[in-house]
Amino acid sequence: MNYNKLSPEIFDAVSDNMRKLESLFPSAVKDGQLDIVALKEELGQFEEVGAEKYELTWAGKQAAKKLSQTDVPGRTLKYVPEDSKDAETTQNLYIEGDNLEVLKLLRQNYYGAIKMIYIDPPYNTGNDFVYRDNFTMTAAESDEAEGETVDGERMVVNQKSGSRFHARWLNMIYPRLRVAKDLLRDDGVIFISIDDNEVHNLRKICDEVFDQNNFEGHIHWRRRHNQPNDKTKMIGLVAEHIIVYAKNSDILRANGVGKIDLTGDFSNPDNDSRGDWASKPWKVGSDQSGSRYTIVTPSGIVLDEEWMGEETTYKELLADNRIIFPRGGDGMPRKKYFRYEREEEGQCATNWWEHSQFGHNQGANDLATELFGIKNVFSNPKPIELLRGLLQIANVKNDDIVLDFFSGSATTAHSVMQLNSENEQNRLRYILVQWENLDETYRKASGKQKTQLLVSIEFLDSMEKDHNICEIGKERIRRAGEKIKTEIENNNAQLKIGEDPKQVPDIGFRVFRVADTNIRWTHMALEDEQLEFDEEMLSDKDRLDFMPGYTDIDVVYEILLRQRDIPLSSKIENLGIGKRTYMFADAYVVCLDESVDTGLVESLAAVEPTPIKYVFRDSAFDDNISLKDETIRRLEAYIARNSGEQKKAYTVEFI
Repeated sequence: MNYNKLSPEIFDAVSDNMRKLESLFPSAVKDGQLDIVALKEELGQFEEVGAEKYELTWAGKQAAKKLSQTDVPGRTLKYVPEDSKDAETTQNLYIEGDNLEVLKLLRQNYYGAIKMIYIDPPYNTGNDFVYRDNFTMTAAESDEAEGETVDGERMVVNQKSGSRFHARWLNMIYPRLRVAKDLLRDDGVIFISIDDNEVHNLRKICDEVFDQNNFEGHIHWRRRHNQPNDKTKMIGLVAEHIIVYAKNSDILRANGVGKIDLTGDFSNPDNDSRGDWASKPWKVGSDQSGSRYTIVTPSGIVLDEEWMGEETTYKELLADNRIIFPRGGDGMPRKKYFRYEREEEGQCATNWWEHSQFGHNQGANDLATELFGIKNVFSNPKPIELLRGLLQIANVKNDDIVLDFFSGSATTAHSVMQLNSENEQNRLRYILVQWENLDETYRKASGKQKTQLLVSIEFLDSMEKDHNICEIGKERIRRAGEKIKTEIENNNAQLKIGEDPKQVPDIGFRVFRVADTNIRWTHMALEDEQLEFDEEMLSDKDRLDFMPGYTDIDVVYEILLRQRDIPLSSKIENLGIGKRTYMFADAYVVCLDESVDTGLVESLAAVEPTPIKYVFRDSAFDDNISLKDETIRRLEAYIARNSGEQKKAYTVEFI
């Protein structure tokens, strides 16, 4: 009988791409190998036009492309319950680790699942860019590169004096964007904040990764609320860039592009139960056409004009207290619109975003000071107003997932929670990814950056936390969530009779951390620890199958990472069958018991709802091949009997 073994690989990008290519162009894939000539002929290219072509290239590009396709063997995501908040109910994730590793670890579970990505990567201004990717370099390049080794990994500060200044930054961002594209939904969109140093290169590599036809726009955001007085530059920096690409522009537009908040002074002078409102003219503009009829103002003035809607629509709005007449009833009619009506009444975004509507650095700093009680715990965080605008035009809603893999100050999480609190229909979820050793960054910093980092380090010392930016990000989410909760509870305490209380949104998050595998995918790994294969050790199955320091939940999550479309926020429960049997996502059973007998198999065959996969330890069957075969037959017969006409691929696998 064939025994399905759980693969050590999480996601094989090359094989996955080859399968997609074969489905489109069968003649181009022969015996599992790509026939370049046949592929070109399928694309109508029957002759070589020369080696030169228009593209952006740099030293290390091929290595960066190859890096995006490799798996992360021997790595996993470890659940950290002590750092999590509302872990049993939350759908949000905070993941600590190198973001390229994390993106690859998420690729199987979240392939094509993310509606919106926002990133604010290092801007490559000189000394603020540190990465730990292992790109192939020649001996001369290695000698030339500034940097040192930390924990056995090369840490490089990308100084402008280096000849590979742009190349290093491109080598960092390029593979991350390639993997991120796999995570986006077909109607997904990515926003990338950047400054002048790399915006030109970023456009070119995004054209390559996402296709220039999916370029949606270039937002210029005024990040300063005051005028600069920088004597070192001819042109002062007041704006930053946000580059926008869709996964597929046609599908994005077909599913709808969102609108930003209406501008205007919202208030509620007539105590309208629908909340704060502003107004706009009911009379059409000079360059517009409308419907002509007469309107009589409350003061008796007869107005014969062209109006924004039909007369029947006007009468409905008037009866609904939606039409007002300024100047004591003498003014032209205006239509009321409410804050909650952004979808219907909002305005389309432009490529110039003013700080008055979308926030500025000083305002974001002030909010951080309010949350933490000290100044400069973060270095120029993005304002929640800016992220709010991006979330709106991305048209995220309901249960959509937002990903930020350079999360820094955790503004994205704060903005998601805030937007959910304003609209109870939204249950937006976020995944934040961050890694940064503040001690290492502090040693390489200078000037104002060093002063700000010292504030962060001293704050973490006061909380007895590690010197990691993740600790501040998680604390920001906790404090922002509690602030939102308090505001809602205070408003609910002042409700009038008949008004419904507002629900507190999901303000929790589960924490995961990149770690070494918990599973001995090959027993030969024992030799690395200089352990002997003696009979006493072989009888200790846990020591044989798993790594030191593992927990059952660690192993279950590692198996979960190898399933398609199962979020890390899925419920995991102990079934109470045997001693160590678990179910996740109400569909996958993992039996970690050290031995299996017919009674245990009978109990597993009665699990409801019907699982779509069972995973056992290979060692649990010892040398009893007949029991192993009977277990497979018994469970496959059970799931086939209960699957009806669904025809799902139910399996039994082993580790």
